[in-house]
Amino acid sequence: MKIRYSIFLSFFILTAVTANAQQINRSKFITDSLDAYINKALTNWRIPGAAVCIVKDNRIVLMRGYGIKELGVPTKVDQNTLFMIGSNTKAFTATALAMLQEQRKLSLDDKVTKYIPEFKLENSQATQMVTIRDLLCHRIGFGTFQGDFTYWTSNLTRNEVIEKMAHIKPQYPFRTTWGYTNAAFLTAGEIIPRVTGKPWEVYIKENIFAPLGMTNTLALSQDFPKTINKASAHTITDGRLIAIPFPSIDNLAPAGSISSSASDMGKWMMTLLDGGKVGNRQVIPAAAIDATRQAQDIVSAAQGPNGEAYFELYGLGWFLQTYDNKMLIMHDGGVNGYVSSVTLVPSEHLGIVILTNSDQNQLYDALRWEILAAYFKKPFEDYSTKALNRYKVRYDAALQQNMRMRDSLALNPKPALSLNDYTGKYMNDLYGSLTIARGDNNDLEVRFEHHPRMFARLQPLGGNRFYATFSDPEFGKAIFPFTVQNGRVTNLRVKVSDFIEYGAYDFKKQ
Repeated sequence: MKIRYSIFLSFFILTAVTANAQQINRSKFITDSLDAYINKALTNWRIPGAAVCIVKDNRIVLMRGYGIKELGVPTKVDQNTLFMIGSNTKAFTATALAMLQEQRKLSLDDKVTKYIPEFKLENSQATQMVTIRDLLCHRIGFGTFQGDFTYWTSNLTRNEVIEKMAHIKPQYPFRTTWGYTNAAFLTAGEIIPRVTGKPWEVYIKENIFAPLGMTNTLALSQDFPKTINKASAHTITDGRLIAIPFPSIDNLAPAGSISSSASDMGKWMMTLLDGGKVGNRQVIPAAAIDATRQAQDIVSAAQGPNGEAYFELYGLGWFLQTYDNKMLIMHDGGVNGYVSSVTLVPSEHLGIVILTNSDQNQLYDALRWEILAAYFKKPFEDYSTKALNRYKVRYDAALQQNMRMRDSLALNPKPALSLNDYTGKYMNDLYGSLTIARGDNNDLEVRFEHHPRMFARLQPLGGNRFYATFSDPEFGKAIFPFTVQNGRVTNLRVKVSDFIEYGAYDFKKQ
């Protein structure tokens, strides 16, 4: 759910093939070299475990688990180990709605208010114009991730998330600019029960999981901790790899709550590559699959290193681009502790799924390109190592910044006002409220209305600036500035990690 924009970066690197790249026998990479490549990458990226499935011409080429399910626990990942797949859920939601269109129970061009009359955006005209298709291709005017801090792992219900969308001031005019919007996919998914009388998770299970034989796949994050064969969630914080709690994101379920395995995702890919068939049975209408692959938006446009035109497009729940004159159908997925990728090359009947249980890696992306390059007989470039080198530069810079903050805090800078002056209740029209109280030492503690299990520690940086450290490492660290007028605190600006949301929130002191 939370991974994007890496597709363009990877494409640029992929096309910049150097003249002295080592030539190897690419036809044997999958059978002879892939296991060693992945095991080395797991060590270098500090990823506990992964699972990979490659399908070609309606058969399994490779389906294997690598590494372990949890740091410090010697239980190995296998082909049936469950990982959360994040935004790779979106293709299931879009396909389900396209199936309902083929059954003439709805049209993707129907207005959203036809099924959810209470649906509203800030712009009343846009409210009346938004279609199901608009929701499924991210063109309602929101910026990427806009509003996600309010929703992500929060205690809001699905209906409350939809209601909150009316409080967001869109970053762009309606239908002018692509902006990745998780709440839009939730809204689209909630049309399914209005049409079928069955919750999204039930409809997906009955009409996709069961007919495809995806017997281990789960629709909701609440069911994930109850399973036995699952990979635990991990992240890297302050330079340490740690296990973290499983994310609870069922309030955004149609956008990212599915968990699956290499085995089950292989069945999904083979069905999509075979025109919706499972054996001789037509489970998903071919027209429904085609509907999700029609380009709706330009995500980015640029020139490659040799002046070639490059476009990244978005269909319905899928990114679209070309590689070696072949159409790629792709998506990445990221939730707390997991990142994954799914890639389809319909013309070659080729599908690749990569699942990992750390959210601090780009192997899920680099490995995709390595496998594609092998099939298309491109020179070996070791994309994982190149991506890791770039990642280390960025991560080391972040660690240095954190060390500088700690050095500043060690000097015990004094705030401009008494700590008591910053305490109290603050409101934001979209999020709701937060409360600031005195902490244990010379600091403050922030509690959030819709994230009751999370808090942030505020340490003075001098003046009216405080260094915030969230108890949930996924929300990161940031500088929180207070606004003071006439000696009184009036506002607080809150920023969470870009993994959650790019923009900041202004809270008004009550």
